[in-house]
Amino acid sequence: MASKYESKIGQIPCNDQLVYSVLSNLENLQRFMDAIPQDKVKELEITPDAIRMKIDGMAQKFTIRIVEKEENKTIKFGVDNLPMDVNMWIQLKQVAEQDTRIKLTIKADIPMMFRMMFEKKLQQGLDQAVDMLCQVPYASWA
Repeated sequence: MASKYESKIGQIPCNDQLVYSVLSNLENLQRFMDAIPQDKVKELEITPDAIRMKIDGMAQKFTIRIVEKEENKTIKFGVDNLPMDVNMWIQLKQVAEQDTRIKLTIKADIPMMFRMMFEKKLQQGLDQAVDMLCQVPYASWA
């Protein structure tokens, strides 16, 4: 049975169109290359719609790809080549001219025996990802 994990809601001081234009092109992640631990992430390939990588300790590469977009509102991702089903999405909601709220959600079919080990770290990771996305200089990246 899949479990759903939601991040806290973050606030971005930009309109939803600008935030969406940056986040819906995965090539923008290349600006974070210095923050990616080179000893943990190997063979990283980034295209506008997909990220392929191998993580230390995993036998094969996996892919995170955009599977659906709703302009200025939602970006949905699928993950291939993992031993469990995982889906992710980014939700955007503009509440004022320069105020967009963001939330990340992951739906994962984590086996019961691993769920307790991963739940807290997964929640922390989602919240940290929202904090990071709120700090992106969207106006200079568009």
